[in-house]
Amino acid sequence: MAITISAVILAGGKARRMGGRDKGLQLLYEKPLILHMIENLQSQIQEISINANRNHSEYEKFGFPVFADELPDFQGPLSGMLTTLEKANTDFVLFTPCDSPFFPGNLLVKLKSAVENDRTLIAYACNEEREHPTFCLMSASLKDKLRDYLASGERRLLRFMQENGGVAVKFAPNEGTFVNFNTLKDLQ
Repeated sequence: MAITISAVILAGGKARRMGGRDKGLQLLYEKPLILHMIENLQSQIQEISINANRNHSEYEKFGFPVFADELPDFQGPLSGMLTTLEKANTDFVLFTPCDSPFFPGNLLVKLKSAVENDRTLIAYACNEEREHPTFCLMSASLKDKLRDYLASGERRLLRFMQENGGVAVKFAPNEGTFVNFNTLKDLQ
């Protein structure tokens, strides 16, 4: 039986290093970062939503559903992931951050292959340098474990993945890059 997958772009952070500006709406090559993410994702998957904790009307202009974290106070990417998993009508959700537009065009294919072949509930991206856990494919069945993890005060994404049998999937430099834009200077 084929697994069903939807995608969510995580744009719910405080963007402290960007002076508090909404990261996904900042321009790179005269286009908002979120639009770069959408365009790259659309070649891989059709069902896309945006997790944002502010500027909903701006994000809605891109034509995709927008929703906020259920937990208050910008509690990090896991908070957006929990809200997503609780709302999900698919077996798995492909997550990406909003600030890394040059990610691999085969992201979904490779993560899905890992989930199916390794029979795991989480597959996340890595390259030769480090892990990139905000690029992941996660089973909606993990929502209860994630809710308990956050309720315990934990916020470390990679730790949650490792505790739940997450599999790292390596991407080569020629497949794409996970460089993200954290400051206004990065965007220049």
